[in-house]
Amino acid sequence: MPDEEPQRIQKVLAHAGIASRRAVEELIQSGRVKVNGRPARLGQRVDPDKDEVEVDGSLVPLRAELRYFLLNKPVGVVTTADDPEGRETVVDLVETDDRVWPVGRLDIESEGVVLLTNDGELTHRLTHPSFEVPKTYLVEVRGAVGNKVIRSLLGGIDLEDGPARAATAQIVEHAKGHTMLEIVMTEGRNRIIRRMLEALGFSVVRLVRVAIGPLRLGRLKAGTYRKLGPHDVMELYRAAGMKRVDL
Repeated sequence: MPDEEPQRIQKVLAHAGIASRRAVEELIQSGRVKVNGRPARLGQRVDPDKDEVEVDGSLVPLRAELRYFLLNKPVGVVTTADDPEGRETVVDLVETDDRVWPVGRLDIESEGVVLLTNDGELTHRLTHPSFEVPKTYLVEVRGAVGNKVIRSLLGGIDLEDGPARAATAQIVEHAKGHTMLEIVMTEGRNRIIRRMLEALGFSVVRLVRVAIGPLRLGRLKAGTYRKLGPHDVMELYRAAGMKRVDL
């Protein structure tokens, strides 16, 4: 529950998890903190619900009601807040009393990173293709993929709902009649990677999203999640171009 009165900036940033109060004071004194676009002052009071605070040019998530979770979605779980067919959803896997929703989509047969939040602006920027936030996938397909296929993925493929193009694509490994690819996309239409590869004559065996922007899956086990700290969220803000705009 946030305080009703403005608070000292050292307390606000320390409470947000940026650093200890002493370290925050050093950040302020070195000019690395701004409030509403202006250099912060020691002892300055800010309202976490109204004022915008930046550290090293990145907005700091201060609103107390905002929640951020990074989930490793297993196969068979649907990427929605609720499902009319009664199937298990990504929201079911996260223990929170707050309403959150998945950012973007990951089809039921795929697995890997899903971000859940109640931050509407971040959701918009991470999902809208105009902001070009990269999502990285490891994709295993049947058959031997050559450079011609890579060129096609990079050059663009005509699908029934319009052309689709990978931002980057590379062969990671050839093994036993299968090929492992790393594909980076900046849009998230339904089953887009599967449809691109099917159009080129390849069927997907396994598809894992390993990163959204700068946040990677790491060693997070399937079906588990972690709460994102302020530095994680600041990295997402930076990737999504969420910077203060002077009106």
